[in-house]
Amino acid sequence: MASKTLAVLAFALFAFNLQATLGEITCEHLDQDTCAYAVASTGKRCVLEKHVKRSGEEEYTCRTSEIEADKIRNWIETDQCVKACGIDRNSFGISSDLLIESRFTGMLCSPQCYDGCPNVVDLFFNLAAGEGVFLPKLCEARQGNVRRGMSEIEDSGLIAPGPIGGGVRFKGLPPANAPF
Repeated sequence: MASKTLAVLAFALFAFNLQATLGEITCEHLDQDTCAYAVASTGKRCVLEKHVKRSGEEEYTCRTSEIEADKIRNWIETDQCVKACGIDRNSFGISSDLLIESRFTGMLCSPQCYDGCPNVVDLFFNLAAGEGVFLPKLCEARQGNVRRGMSEIEDSGLIAPGPIGGGVRFKGLPPANAPF
């Protein structure tokens, strides 16, 4: 147990030192291999975009999004976190759809990712919250019976119905499109 804690602390110190040597991060100055999951010095998340030229050639650019990271600034995600969390540096936008994929949530909720990669966890915590799911509860459910855990999450008060239903619905209240 102590060696695991020591390894996480060593990794965090390494990541901090790496970030300190890079100086101020501007998304537009990052390349394709460092853009996705980076956070600029301003606290805004970086996003990788693909543009197709008239010739059919693909060109990748990094830009600053309007999404702010929570308490994280000047951050380029490490290769260790990319691997541990099961994310891809060539992501074009990030979808909450990943949260319903068992393989992905298994990696996201693993101690290596959840305890050692605060930037990735912050991002998916906010994505999950937007879908009415509390990420710690989802990860807790993965440790036990996954079906029962998902049922408990659905019964926790927030339900995200399918496309026909409209939007997030709170139990005990009529759907958002229903008249009061």
